[in-house]
Amino acid sequence: MAVQLQRHHVAVACLLLCCVTPSVSVPDPRHRQALMQLEASMQTGGQVVLSEAERRLGARIRKLKEEEMERVDFPPALHFFKARRLIRNSPIYSLLQKMPKGGVLHVHDFSMVEAEWLVKNVTYRPHCYMCFTDNQSIRFLFSSSLPKPLPHCSPWTLLESLRAKMVNTTDLDDSIMGNLTLFTEDPDSAYPSQDVVWRRFEQAFIVVWGLVTHAPVFRDYYYQGLAQFYTDNVMYLELRALLPETYELDGSTHDRAWTLKTYQEVTSQFMAEHPDFYGARIIFSVHRGINASMMTRAVEEAMALQRDFPEIMAGFDLVGREDSGKPLWYFREALSLPAERGVILPFFFHAGETDLEGTEVDQNLLDALLFNTSRIGHGFALLRHPVAKKLSRKSGVAVEVCPISNQVLKLVSDMRNHPAAALMSEGHPVVISSDDPAMFGASGLSYDFYEAFVGFGGMSANIGSLKELAMNSIRYSSLSPKQQEEALALWQKRWLKFVSENSF
Repeated sequence: MAVQLQRHHVAVACLLLCCVTPSVSVPDPRHRQALMQLEASMQTGGQVVLSEAERRLGARIRKLKEEEMERVDFPPALHFFKARRLIRNSPIYSLLQKMPKGGVLHVHDFSMVEAEWLVKNVTYRPHCYMCFTDNQSIRFLFSSSLPKPLPHCSPWTLLESLRAKMVNTTDLDDSIMGNLTLFTEDPDSAYPSQDVVWRRFEQAFIVVWGLVTHAPVFRDYYYQGLAQFYTDNVMYLELRALLPETYELDGSTHDRAWTLKTYQEVTSQFMAEHPDFYGARIIFSVHRGINASMMTRAVEEAMALQRDFPEIMAGFDLVGREDSGKPLWYFREALSLPAERGVILPFFFHAGETDLEGTEVDQNLLDALLFNTSRIGHGFALLRHPVAKKLSRKSGVAVEVCPISNQVLKLVSDMRNHPAAALMSEGHPVVISSDDPAMFGASGLSYDFYEAFVGFGGMSANIGSLKELAMNSIRYSSLSPKQQEEALALWQKRWLKFVSENSF
């Protein structure tokens, strides 16, 4: 169908170009209108056939967007940390919160739950210890007795005892919150470069680690993450997960199989309690900073987990900063193992999350496609790689676009200049995701949908764009064709309800 549409576009374009001949007279307005209609038909959602109710809702959204774009403080032109309050008060954002968005296909395990929940719930639990590091950070550990000293950290302090001595714990809680998120009122001063913001970003994950890898917290954290996305009208998740070793109060630990099994159990529990939630799958991820032999062991373990947990396990990925990590090609022997052994292990590679054009890291996009990646994580650099762009489109390899992440980590400042704007204008397969919402002071998926719809799309993006983006999140998921059909039917019911309730 996509090929037929492309051929139709080419035929129409050729016909129109024949009409665009050098002339001293005013161009025929019919030709101008035809060219504009052709462009509109090529964008994301340009081929979606709308019902009368959808057209009414579309007209309402267009009017709201016109008002939004006339603002002096246009949110997509601002850093998200400065725009968040404005977005929250936006009628478009309010509608997007209500909209069934399908699935989120790019979100990381320990940044899916709002930091406030960690502070107010988890750090108030018994046996939670905290210490202060030499580099102005903090660490946490749950233990039934005073933990052993940690290098470069102060003596452990039981938070329950520390708070009991305080009249007001607000300052302490705010300080802890500040270590769990990058959010700040003055992001330009706090994060003057990519190196600075990435150091702070990676540090925040280390802070979270001791809290969320405590086995009882791990289970509750994941359930809370599903609940927060579900509340934001997301019905399906694919989670990049490190599958860490988790620990109990007595110091005993659980392996990766236990962790993956826990993901499976909690997902089943959540689905039983929320029948219109379709489920979640795990993309086992390892840090790209490891060496080749460690990567070989990781891929072998991934193949075993894929064999033992086929329902919950979606595939494999490498995470961490591309600019400072090893490129995919460095791990070519390890990443070739599944194909050599005749084992199916889908890849979902982060690639192109960089602005270092022409470097070895910049080749990750082509290498990801050579290794038959199922999707491309971020793909920010895709416009600079015409071959990769053409291959991804031809192969149906969608780009997981994470607007707020790309801005906070300083790849783009004004969302109107994001490369995904060009991808959407030509109907390239894309899905909108939120990457690490908790780290950015966001939650769920609606903030990122707002930035994409209002920032990338401008006045061109419409109700058809929103509908196709939501459906893309199911079409390009790791679900089987039968499951995709079921999920789309479930989404369609929620979409019709959303349209009927808001098309006035």
